[in-house]
Amino acid sequence: MGKIVRLASETAIYGLGTIIPRLINFILVVPHTRVFNEEAYGVITNLYAYAGFLNVLFMFGMETAYFRFANKPGASAERVFQLAQTLVLGISVPLAAVLWLSAEPLAAAWGVPDHPEFVYYLVGVILLDAIVAIPFARWRQEKKALLFSVAKIINVLVLVTLNYAFLYLFFDPSVGVGYVLLANLLANSLFILFQFRNVFGWRPAWDTTDSRAMIRYAYPVMLIGVAGMIHELFSRMSIEWWWPPDFQGQSAQYALGIFGACYKYAVFMNLVVMAFRYAAEPFFFAQASDKKSPELFARVNHYFVIAGAFIVLAVTVNLDILKHLLGSSSYYEGLGVVVILLVAYLFMGVYYNFSVWFKVTDRTHFGTWFTVGGAVVTVAGNYALIPLAGYYGSAWVTLASSAFMMVTCYVFGQRYFPIPYRIWPALAYLGLALGLILLSARFSFSSQVAAALFHGLLCVVFVAVVVGFEWREFRKHVT
Repeated sequence: MGKIVRLASETAIYGLGTIIPRLINFILVVPHTRVFNEEAYGVITNLYAYAGFLNVLFMFGMETAYFRFANKPGASAERVFQLAQTLVLGISVPLAAVLWLSAEPLAAAWGVPDHPEFVYYLVGVILLDAIVAIPFARWRQEKKALLFSVAKIINVLVLVTLNYAFLYLFFDPSVGVGYVLLANLLANSLFILFQFRNVFGWRPAWDTTDSRAMIRYAYPVMLIGVAGMIHELFSRMSIEWWWPPDFQGQSAQYALGIFGACYKYAVFMNLVVMAFRYAAEPFFFAQASDKKSPELFARVNHYFVIAGAFIVLAVTVNLDILKHLLGSSSYYEGLGVVVILLVAYLFMGVYYNFSVWFKVTDRTHFGTWFTVGGAVVTVAGNYALIPLAGYYGSAWVTLASSAFMMVTCYVFGQRYFPIPYRIWPALAYLGLALGLILLSARFSFSSQVAAALFHGLLCVVFVAVVVGFEWREFRKHVT
């Protein structure tokens, strides 16, 4: 079986543990937008934006460092696991303690001054994620993709069940948004059971040479992650800060609720990127020493772009159906941001593919500069455009930041680790998808069935064009 097919099959299995759970989790937009008004949903959006930043700090880039050091010739996977887990716990536990002790001022800073318990819940969720992150990375390293996926699916089923129970059976308005956080905390506690052997089999370990080398490798990855979170989450946080009073007749919290709900639809692209990264990161490291790896990496990226362009098309043209998942038609006004965000996430996925060159050559400091540059674009762009174009300006800034990171990473990568990426064909497929989206916007149907058939036909046209141009080449490389 070809290496690309093997990667695709592993991506599909990891998709069971990432795409399916997150899609199920996406369904939570239904009760959340029905039980909570736009302002309260804005609080949820804001809190989870802060959680994204903290998650990166707790992990300190150690997942990537674990893969890098576990795949070095002659490395002991068990020893690397113990070292990585020691470093993660040594960072995350003290950090969690500091945040818990600072719960009241943090709650005020996060816009929930009367609910310091929200900070306790949220930090607990993040700490649990950190405790099991290296154990889950170990499963990925050991190719236990199915076990990984089963654990993730069970977790999210429990999460959804708890959300529905809290919001429809035991709802107390005084708790409000706290139910969402509490459900997440209880569901994540299950991860300790799934990873019981790895978590409780850990023994503190330190090696003056290797531990320090892992920290030196990891901290640029952590900075990349922080800058990446600025790119991904800052737009939602900055709406609350820089939204002019009564701009467009909306409060900042109302606008944040609209934007946060519509941002959820970008999950369709984000989850494919996540599933691909879970499978591709150990794959890239394992293939790095192969002389033919540049050609292999190029083909992987090419097929990734094709799949991503199809998702952009399929989600956007079917928003007339997907929009009904939102609890109120007032959320519909923000749906125009979805296609922008889908393309932005596709560009981020391509950036992750391009970033293989500085990871396998141990030049992770380049990644820091790329993502810091993207973060600067994000901050400056949001500051300039939110007062002019609201959350649509923020969406365009997200796309611009992704494009900046993708292009700069490609340019420098071709200098240090040349890879023959098929840039123009990839752009052509994305252009085809966007063209079909524009075509769909020119037609309106009184019948939902007729609209669905037409939109399905557009997706079939895209697939037919891809198959016509790619089938012979694809068969040559995977058989």
